Amino acid sequence: MTTPAVRPANPCFSSGPCAKRPGWTPQALSDAFLGRSHRARTGKAKLKEVIDRSHAVLRMPADWRLGIVPASDTGAVEMALWSLLGPRGVDVLVWENFGETWEADIIKQLRLTDVRAFRAPYGGLPDLAEVDTDRDVILTWNGTSSGVRMPDADWIKADRAGLVICDATSAAYAMDLPWEKLDVVTWSWQKALGGEAAHGMLALSPRAVARLEQHKPAWPMPKVFRLTPGGKINEGIFQGETINTPSMLCVEDAIDSLKWAEAVGGLDALIARSRANFAALSAWVERTPWVDFLAADPASRSWTSACIAIVDPWFAAQPAAAQQAIVKDLARRLEQAGVAYDIASHRAAPPGLRIWCGATVETADVEALCPWLDWAWAEVSRAAAA
Repeated sequence: MTTPAVRPANPCFSSGPCAKRPGWTPQALSDAFLGRSHRARTGKAKLKEVIDRSHAVLRMPADWRLGIVPASDTGAVEMALWSLLGPRGVDVLVWENFGETWEADIIKQLRLTDVRAFRAPYGGLPDLAEVDTDRDVILTWNGTSSGVRMPDADWIKADRAGLVICDATSAAYAMDLPWEKLDVVTWSWQKALGGEAAHGMLALSPRAVARLEQHKPAWPMPKVFRLTPGGKINEGIFQGETINTPSMLCVEDAIDSLKWAEAVGGLDALIARSRANFAALSAWVERTPWVDFLAADPASRSWTSACIAIVDPWFAAQPAAAQQAIVKDLARRLEQAGVAYDIASHRAAPPGLRIWCGATVETADVEALCPWLDWAWAEVSRAAAA
């Protein structure tokens, strides 16, 4: 196959950390509050700016609290699990590796016994009608490693008795979250807006705050998880008073990405950009015989973390180890050509490709990438035949 003539201007298609916003340079961090305490007035103001801009861009309800917490989205989810679970039985949705992680922590670390797991293989969703939202529910809104998202929240009762804890790290800023059906929402900076790593965001509804103040967990609580010293919510966390020391370089980068989001038109524009990218990739999938989406149901396909299955009969006939090697070879060739970085599927997922289509990616780059995917497949196939 002829080597394509056009390269993506930005070859960063990783699903986390994700591409920086268009036009980003290190100069965007020139106003970072460095060499000073984050508890100084200016430092706290910058942290609060991240909270306030995030709250506005995501169109969160006014009575929800939002705070910056340690350890990325993982830290935010763990803080919610350790702080809130215990009073009710728990239903966990497990259809990709992150759901498996939350289930394991609930059973093995918190040692809860009244736990039900609703499972589906990669590419599918569990039967949502079986979930009981009068129990506490743990779910991932968008499965980054499976390319499957929640199609809606119709299955969640408005008058539910339990809490719905939602890991939304690859959905926030790219999908319109149904806040009225959720109680805890978490995400990280390094996903949809391409921020720098290590910081998580924890959003709490009034119902979640009430649980925090009424429930005392049965296990020792690590310092970085403590939200209710003295039995009352620590309001400082939601005003920029972080539990541990944040990176003010990362804070400055988060502010920059949020300002960009506002400038391009807010959440609606971010969703439109992501969907345009996914439409460009979908057009290639539809005309390309050697691939298909891992998510079988179009209604639940993620338009951020697009997971691609290789369906060529020759590939399907290979042992699993050989399939992994073929995918690594394909990804290596694309990286060496400087056209796509880090697009092999997650290590826990079936061998294939994973291409980030979030709003920080330009549609022209997705369109330029597609011929290179065909080129790489032809090169890998030819090498294997030889």
